[in-house]
Amino acid sequence: MASSGELKKSITWLHGTAMTIGAVIGAGILVLPAIAADIAGPASLASWLLMGLISLPMLAAIAQMSSRYPNSGGIAAYAQQAFGPGMGRLAGFLIFSAMPIGLPPTALIGANYLCSLFGWGTGAAHIAAGALILTAVALNLRGIELSGKSQLFIVSAILLILIFVVLSSLAEIRPANFTPFLPHGLDAVGHTMSLLFFAFLGWEMIGHLAEEFKDPRRDIPLSLGAAYVIVNIVYLAIALVVVGSGVYKSGNPNIAMVSLIKLRWGEPAAVLVGLLGFVVCYCPVHTYIAGFSRLFYAQAREGYFPKCFGELHPLYGTPFRALQLFVPLNLSLLFLSWALSWDLKPLLGIPSATFLLVYTIGMFSAAKVLPVRSGRICGLLSGTLSLAVFAFSGWYMLFPLAVALYFVVRYKKEFF
Repeated sequence: MASSGELKKSITWLHGTAMTIGAVIGAGILVLPAIAADIAGPASLASWLLMGLISLPMLAAIAQMSSRYPNSGGIAAYAQQAFGPGMGRLAGFLIFSAMPIGLPPTALIGANYLCSLFGWGTGAAHIAAGALILTAVALNLRGIELSGKSQLFIVSAILLILIFVVLSSLAEIRPANFTPFLPHGLDAVGHTMSLLFFAFLGWEMIGHLAEEFKDPRRDIPLSLGAAYVIVNIVYLAIALVVVGSGVYKSGNPNIAMVSLIKLRWGEPAAVLVGLLGFVVCYCPVHTYIAGFSRLFYAQAREGYFPKCFGELHPLYGTPFRALQLFVPLNLSLLFLSWALSWDLKPLLGIPSATFLLVYTIGMFSAAKVLPVRSGRICGLLSGTLSLAVFAFSGWYMLFPLAVALYFVVRYKKEFF
């Protein structure tokens, strides 16, 4: 029999740090440093540094909102608190509309890395992606404590491999590869920053887990702070060796990490990077499933979904009905992707634009709700930045704008 009690408080700051890192670091770490260096040259290092600094006020706003007002609704709950039930409903449905579109392609990217090791085809890649999603759902179903411990182990393994890559490549760094520092001008640095923005998304997932922290007021800022420092050090270290070794000039930037390790270790590098790509992609899938299930649960508590989705598992204390719902949704999209040979680019572009709009709503909500001046300033800065980047999303922005228009018309009494 299901339970309607409270979510179990079992997340420590260490588990929160691992889950946050897992949400932020994705497969982009394998390709973005080389792509950025190809666009801006050595000045791409400045792009990474500046994006890390720009993401800091967003992080600060999320930390203050999540720790002061722990609610598994996350940004949707903050939007409701700031602008009323209509905006809260809109933020939640924007996230739900993006989840089934963006999650399967993320799993598929990791599966493609794995299948490249064994020469498996597209059918096997889709099966492997489905297995990855099912694994994440199963671990999340058993409880956030087990989920957090598994994420801590996986993220530690990823960081160890990336440290190994950096240390192995230090001997290949040449001072000549840092000159000229600005081969393509300042415009290239700005263009690179807009590309790297997506490497700094995912911090908001901790908001959906806020109710399950043992001490949210203390542990959430600790988790986000530790994750911020680790993520930025890893990004800068990888970018440094990619630029310093000049490996990005040798051909396809998508395999630059393979080439980088081959400089020292030869063919086994392909196996290492293939496994790393698969595991790196598992981390955001795992954390996003955890976050989305809590959001669905919170929205059901508010009456936006059937009450059964607001029930918890009697043994594990998890929103099991929401987790079960994700299985057919995601597997159906994977099947359609295989059957229709869908292009992954729009399947990633649409949810990216949608989340930028969600960030905009969430950050302006923080600017209105937070009682301290520093928090309001951080929210305002981050909301403005998110809105500016959203404006450059191209036709992908039409999807979230259509969802927003529908909800304003459909639930206009809640907005006006």
